Amino acid sequence: MERAEGLVQRRNVASRERAAGSGPAGPVAADGSSPDVEEADTDGDSKQARLTLMEQVLMLGIKDREGYTSFWNDCISSGLRGCVLVELATRGRIELEKSGPRRRRLLARKRAPAWRLPQAKVLIKNDQPTGDVLLDEALRHIKETEPPESVQCWIEYLSGETWNPLKLRYQLRYVRERLAKNLVEKGVLTTEKQNFLLFDMTTHPVTDTQAKQRLVKKVQDAVLSKWVNDPQRMDKRVLSLLILAHASDVLENAFSPLSDDDYEVATKRIRELTELDLDAEAAKPNSLPLMWAVFAAFLK
Repeated sequence: MERAEGLVQRRNVASRERAAGSGPAGPVAADGSSPDVEEADTDGDSKQARLTLMEQVLMLGIKDREGYTSFWNDCISSGLRGCVLVELATRGRIELEKSGPRRRRLLARKRAPAWRLPQAKVLIKNDQPTGDVLLDEALRHIKETEPPESVQCWIEYLSGETWNPLKLRYQLRYVRERLAKNLVEKGVLTTEKQNFLLFDMTTHPVTDTQAKQRLVKKVQDAVLSKWVNDPQRMDKRVLSLLILAHASDVLENAFSPLSDDDYEVATKRIRELTELDLDAEAAKPNSLPLMWAVFAAFLK
């Protein structure tokens, strides 16, 4: 009986260590990246914690009842590819080169415009699969490419927006459909068929409206009640969600329900984030340079 109680106690200690990120199942790097553990919101919602950055951006863009993104939105495609790179970086799978011209540019910030940051090369940090099909496909492409390519190039390659026919094999196809399927499996969306006179289209209306509302509230709180006037102190995934949702032209969907005063404050703070010295932010201790390089690719 004493042995059984001891096993239970050790199991409880191990689970507490994993929850705190100090045990073997929860390593956290100095730059804040976590190889396998996704974001866990403080509200304790496990379903929200399972959503990737790509899925959250897509959810913001999907119309609740219609189940599809705006036909006029031509930004979300490349924005989702940027989300893929940031997601891989926060999971500790890829990183920017640590030496050479990039480092000299970061140290000499006044002579280094931020638009040069996306030209830094993407390197493999850990080639272990993430368990997400979309992320693992992108990781394989990056791993197999020699010499390494830049952040800007990878956003173009993964989007299929390149004039080089040899690079078209790197395109991630049907990303929105695959992400929507993931959200259907997680019970957030459903699948329907809609007739648009000349053609039928598969749509994915929102079924879990609470999950969508929690996501919208999370975005609103990040720039209002929980605003931190220092990007280095902000949660990296929340910061990435704000900037990449802005780059994907879906952030307005989260801000439109706000009052006029709150809307003005929210847009002002997003503008502050987009006008940051990205090169300087990337050079600060414990930052995630690849994340800032992705931001610079969209905000240049």
